[in-house]
Amino acid sequence: MTAAAWSPVEFEQRLRDKGRAYHIHHPFNVMLNSGQATAEQIRGWVANRFYYQVNIPVKDAAILANCDDRAVRRNWVQRILDHDGHGDDPGGIESWLRLAQAVGLSRDQVESLSDVLPGVRFAVDAYVNFARRAPWPEAVCASLTELFAPEIHKQRLASWPEHYPWIERAGLHYFQSRVSLARRDVEFGLAVTLDRFRTSAEQLRALDILQFKLDVLWQMNDAMALRYGVNK
Repeated sequence: MTAAAWSPVEFEQRLRDKGRAYHIHHPFNVMLNSGQATAEQIRGWVANRFYYQVNIPVKDAAILANCDDRAVRRNWVQRILDHDGHGDDPGGIESWLRLAQAVGLSRDQVESLSDVLPGVRFAVDAYVNFARRAPWPEAVCASLTELFAPEIHKQRLASWPEHYPWIERAGLHYFQSRVSLARRDVEFGLAVTLDRFRTSAEQLRALDILQFKLDVLWQMNDAMALRYGVNK
């Protein structure tokens, strides 16, 4: 007997419950946001996360290339513009480079990707390759870690100025911008997921996909914790 599908409300709650595995709870991230990190650890995190940032628009372009729904494409393309920049908006990648400079890294050093750890590179590449090969609704579903992103950005905005006063406040602009943009993005990604994953099997598949993306983010933190340590 085929199991009954969850209602949209229950399905959404199951997706949100996955937040228990979000990397906000990883010891390396807890260390960063509780003021226990050294300057070297912060710089290592910023340099490695840049590899994720520059691959976000690559991932989103892959979703667009696979998507046959014009309405979805018209909405999703905004994500590429948000990160690459357009018009007078320099974009999220540029904001991240300003963060890098604020913590004492040079633009050239960060853009060279010379500090990117193998574990971080492997995890990010796995995510991009998934977006390239998976049906576009599945790649959209993988983006739903944005459900949990505003909270992690708000934590950084609340704790970093107090714990790390040596970081220029202007360098935290990326976190400020993503609080609202992540909410906007997740509304659309969630609506697509609730609409496209309707049967019990499809809903379970969606939960597995979201867990995969959570694992990507967790693995990135594992790699950085191994390289830079976690201060107790």
